[in-house]
Amino acid sequence: MSLSLPAAPSASASASASEASPASHAQGVSPGQDGLAQTPPMGFNNWNATRCGPEFNEQLIKNTADLFVSKGLKDAGYEYINLDDCWAQPRRDRNGKLVPVPERFPNGMKALAEYVHSKGLKIGIYTSAGTKTCDRPRGFPGALGHEKSDAMQFAEWGIDYLKYDNCNNNGIDAKKRYQDMGNALKEASEATGHPIVYSVCEWGENKPWEWANGVGGHLWRTTYDILDNWDAMLRNAKQTLPLAQYAGPGRWNDPDMLEVGNGGMTDTEYRTHFSLWSIMAAPLLIGTDLRKATPATYEILGNREVIAVDQDPLGVQGSVVSSEDGRWVISKEMQDGSRTVALFNESDRPQRISTSAAEIGLGQAQGYTLRDLWKHRTYQSGGTVSATVPAHGTVLYRVSADRNWKSYPPAADLVLDGTTIAEPNAPARLNSVFTNLGRGQARSVSVDVDAPEGWRVTPTSKPYGKRVQPGRSLTTGWQLTPPVDAKPGVYTVNVRAAYHSPRRVKGVQDSSLEIHVAKAPPTGNSHASDLDWVSAQNGFGPVEKDKSNGNQPPGDGRTLTIGGVTYAKGIGVHAASAVTYYTGGRCSAFSAQVGLDDETGQAGSVTFEIWADGRKVASTGTVSATDPARTISAAIDGAHSVRLVVTDAGDGIRFDHADWGNAVFHC
Repeated sequence: MSLSLPAAPSASASASASEASPASHAQGVSPGQDGLAQTPPMGFNNWNATRCGPEFNEQLIKNTADLFVSKGLKDAGYEYINLDDCWAQPRRDRNGKLVPVPERFPNGMKALAEYVHSKGLKIGIYTSAGTKTCDRPRGFPGALGHEKSDAMQFAEWGIDYLKYDNCNNNGIDAKKRYQDMGNALKEASEATGHPIVYSVCEWGENKPWEWANGVGGHLWRTTYDILDNWDAMLRNAKQTLPLAQYAGPGRWNDPDMLEVGNGGMTDTEYRTHFSLWSIMAAPLLIGTDLRKATPATYEILGNREVIAVDQDPLGVQGSVVSSEDGRWVISKEMQDGSRTVALFNESDRPQRISTSAAEIGLGQAQGYTLRDLWKHRTYQSGGTVSATVPAHGTVLYRVSADRNWKSYPPAADLVLDGTTIAEPNAPARLNSVFTNLGRGQARSVSVDVDAPEGWRVTPTSKPYGKRVQPGRSLTTGWQLTPPVDAKPGVYTVNVRAAYHSPRRVKGVQDSSLEIHVAKAPPTGNSHASDLDWVSAQNGFGPVEKDKSNGNQPPGDGRTLTIGGVTYAKGIGVHAASAVTYYTGGRCSAFSAQVGLDDETGQAGSVTFEIWADGRKVASTGTVSATDPARTISAAIDGAHSVRLVVTDAGDGIRFDHADWGNAVFHC
């Protein structure tokens, strides 16, 4: 069980890095002088999917190499198949050499490297700049004091990439430890003719962006380990975005590997994850077991238009243009003179995010084209770059000055608003607003709704319009009624607006609204853990019923205990979390005993909040690990939904395992 998520580098460290001279990275080895990693490395690493589990073995590596070829990932640019920790025996042999675990790798590393190379791919390996690697239970041998021998062994095996971790380093200066391995890799390369890409996995503790390229590194971790949840991914992105000046061909900021496909985030959040890593020119290392990946995961990982942003040979990391109220605009200069812009919505509600061609760095032009890299459609604009972006979503445009802008339909925005939680056989509301953002007219606009099977769709206004002028909108509305036997769950309503330009070039805009069909709690008092929630977001692992927050597998928490008092009923979460229940206007109050679970020891602090229909109705203020349980209650008369929120109290999310003990709805 992980109670101590690693702390982020201090704000002062990030600030000082962003204010440093752009020339500060140039000390030591000149960027990219050895010709390696001229674009950010792309490939696979098993750690996020398997850790040290039994499925980490030779067959996984071979299967992944095969899938790179058969699924088109190799053709899309993915190249490295990398092994992480736990590949080696706990002890070296009598000659001080590393020995692969025979149960995992029966044919040895050289044979495995030959197999990967036979597919036209490359192979990577892992060790640590310490006496042992990071696997605590077994402690596999690290490379500290064995740099030359290990580097030569890797080169002789045919290894193409080394991830060099930071555990068990005995407090030795980081720059020296990483310099020693850098020198050893260079010597091994010269001796064997086999170069190795060098990944400095120092976690950003000593600002490696300022020195890692000078010790031979081609990429360096800017953060602690990523986790498969929204908050961890966002943390790593925010710590890396200010470091754009340190990136370039042969020298890349690394916010850690991809979690796309591992199940802890939605596909919308995974598209944001992939978009942010690409616009940051970050390494793209797949971290999911591709043998189990869904078509949606392959679609995200294989999007060549987004990959082209990451792999642009100019090698510029995108920079933040603005980030007000969770509305992020990030712009990246491309080799062909265009700009890629990410309109990223950090918030938990849809938001309109706007910028202009001038603000993202393009010069004045008569017209521009916007290429939507996720929908693969091109539009024209007079310079406005705007979209209504769903919660936790990202719209990724490639923007160019284009004299042929009239050849494309006008850019447009399709915004949906309506009921998000409904009951069977009760009408829900849906409104759409189509806005013309282009230079020319949008003609013959029609808006169609595709509801789930069995739902009744009744227009409440005219769903079409002859012409919509630039800057003007068309508003339409419907009633959507789930059938009486609709099962509780999430249903998606898709809306499409079709139109054409004055030159009769067709355009379409798509959007969707998720409607949760739910049943209100029964009359009387009901424990929250006995009810089905509508949605649940959690800072680490799943939300638990009648248990404290555990690790990633559901149901692995312990008994809920606050201040020595045990609670048989309740829910266990980890900040930041939000658990939403449908109450249907039938409940009068909610109450609970809340606090940090005793398993956190003396560390951590959080705030508990109750929200009714989007309005905060109760808050505990800061609750520390040493505090006894507090009572939180609120009147929720008439509220259709209630959200139980736990936020970080300002000291980071380490140890923030929080309990809603004896949580009861009074209905």
